[in-house]
Amino acid sequence: MKLQEFHARRLLAAAGLPVPPSSVAETPAQARAAAEEHLPAGGGKVVIKAQVLVGGRGKAGGVKLAGSPDEAEEVARAILGMEIKGITVRRVLVGPAAEIVREFYLGAALDRRARRILLMGSGEGGVDIEQVAAERPDAITYIHADPHLGLLPYQARRMVFEIGLREHWKQAAAIATGLVKVMRENDADLVEVNPLAIVRAADGTETVQCLDAKITLDDSALHRHPDLEQMRDPDEEDPVDREAREQDISYIRLDGTIGCMVNGAGLAMTTMDLIKRAGGEPANFLDIGGGARADKVAAAMRLILGDANVKAILVNIFGGIARGDEVARGIVEARKVQTRDVPMVVRIVGTNAAEAAEILRAGSFDTAASLDQAVEMAVAAASAAAA
Repeated sequence: MKLQEFHARRLLAAAGLPVPPSSVAETPAQARAAAEEHLPAGGGKVVIKAQVLVGGRGKAGGVKLAGSPDEAEEVARAILGMEIKGITVRRVLVGPAAEIVREFYLGAALDRRARRILLMGSGEGGVDIEQVAAERPDAITYIHADPHLGLLPYQARRMVFEIGLREHWKQAAAIATGLVKVMRENDADLVEVNPLAIVRAADGTETVQCLDAKITLDDSALHRHPDLEQMRDPDEEDPVDREAREQDISYIRLDGTIGCMVNGAGLAMTTMDLIKRAGGEPANFLDIGGGARADKVAAAMRLILGDANVKAILVNIFGGIARGDEVARGIVEARKVQTRDVPMVVRIVGTNAAEAAEILRAGSFDTAASLDQAVEMAVAAASAAAA
């Protein structure tokens, strides 16, 4: 689950990291009020940033400066409602503009291969860090945090020294340690600050501040963080992904033509592999779970049929906890309301398989006695439909 920048900023601030003050506005009038609050005394500007879960906001015109409440209202009016990479801007963040001396990058990510948190830093912040990594890999420093103790003091010092923050090493090291702490405490996959910047105040003093924040949370751990679940932005969630989440269905859309409905992640992966081996391409990964009932099966079928690329559907159910007759009833109900005719091959074995066979036979469904046969029939049906 990706967090909007203003939510990510709040998590960093709650952990004691230096984050500039800001407010969120959903109307031009609210942006005006926020500018009145955040405009520096004696002159200065506020920055107004579109809150969307995509990159490239600045290049798209979604990040602008304003020197007065009137100008902030007009800028917000121009940004609110605009589309950035297909996403409509519904809110903006308003805060004091910083006088940046130098920009850096600092981020913590989950390294699944090493099974540790990986801290990444670079002296080239404020730009696409993926491009920096591809073109100048030596410009990025990598350090694995201790799996039990987090980022150790010497590791934090090494990181900030290597990316060029030697003069501000105490504050920068505390930020590096804090990013790893935020990641661990919130079950995050990614905590990123870009840019991390040296900022000059009006009196000439310099400090290190987190001027932007990006956090991605592990959906599987959200049951431990009900407060973080409330930060989900349904406006930017794919409708198909949202329905799958609400129905407690594990669904990932792919690029193929054969829709798959399977119970159990291992069996789902095996089914997809067999489709590939037979010359077909799976259109999705979909696991309806162990005890799926008819209504959940019907919801899964809606998800599959929502993909216009699907030319055939393969249902592969191994009845352990799941009852074959319940799945069969769900398939029958789903066919009654489906909006387009897509060939379907069903293979159900295990609990109540005989009852399922009777239901499917009465509904005139194509059934298979084995998984290999089911895969061959589905691939042939998809090929015929695409011809």
